[in-house]
Amino acid sequence: MKKYFFVLTLLCVLSITAQNNSIAFGEKLVFSASYNMSGILTDIAEVKMETSEVTTSKSTLMRLKCTAATYKKWDNFFKIRDLYESYVNPKTLTPYLYKRDISEGGYYKFMQYKYNHKTKLVKSLKRKKRKDGSTWDENKNVKINPSTKDIVSTLYYIRSLDINKANPGDQQDFKVLFDNKETTITLKYVSKETISTNIGNKECYKLAISVKGSDVLKGTNSNLLWLTADKNKIPVYAKFKIPVGNGELKIQSATGLKH
Repeated sequence: MKKYFFVLTLLCVLSITAQNNSIAFGEKLVFSASYNMSGILTDIAEVKMETSEVTTSKSTLMRLKCTAATYKKWDNFFKIRDLYESYVNPKTLTPYLYKRDISEGGYYKFMQYKYNHKTKLVKSLKRKKRKDGSTWDENKNVKINPSTKDIVSTLYYIRSLDINKANPGDQQDFKVLFDNKETTITLKYVSKETISTNIGNKECYKLAISVKGSDVLKGTNSNLLWLTADKNKIPVYAKFKIPVGNGELKIQSATGLKH
């Protein structure tokens, strides 16, 4: 399931500077996640993306929360309970804190990033479980580029961009911090396309991605994301191809939109 978020967030940016005019506090997007099983795309999990307001002693932040959970009938086969969240500046979507808490079958991992943008360093904590159920921690300081973001903040950040100014074929490299490594990706704007979704027919920006120096994604133009071509720019459909198969993400509902 971590591949769903990773693939989505690799569909990144067409420019480096943007202001958030698309995402409001209280937005909630619900998706069904499907995977190709024996040649048939089968719905196996529900994915939610939610925003909320968090007030600290120094500032007001936007919490970007993404969760994934297998439907109950699949829990005995491969139970997934994943949480990804990022705390960001509501205007610029610059991240200050990131957490990833995943439980997939018998696999568990917790990751936390604390950003220091002045020094361009991330204080990283990784926690994993041993076979006996005990945990061990690994702490690192990771040097990052000024524009590097985590998975969740990147996914929301793309919605603040002026994609309407892009021409078909325009592309740009971008960096995402994942498992303490900066991953370089290339985003390409393909075209506008109207597709049928559970929230109606939507004119969308169609985006394609590739990953440099990695085989995490397969095929040419096989990994695609559709964002609504309106002020909200919400993701409504995604499909991907990875070494162990292919899958899709389809929107089911969208509430609390800014526009």
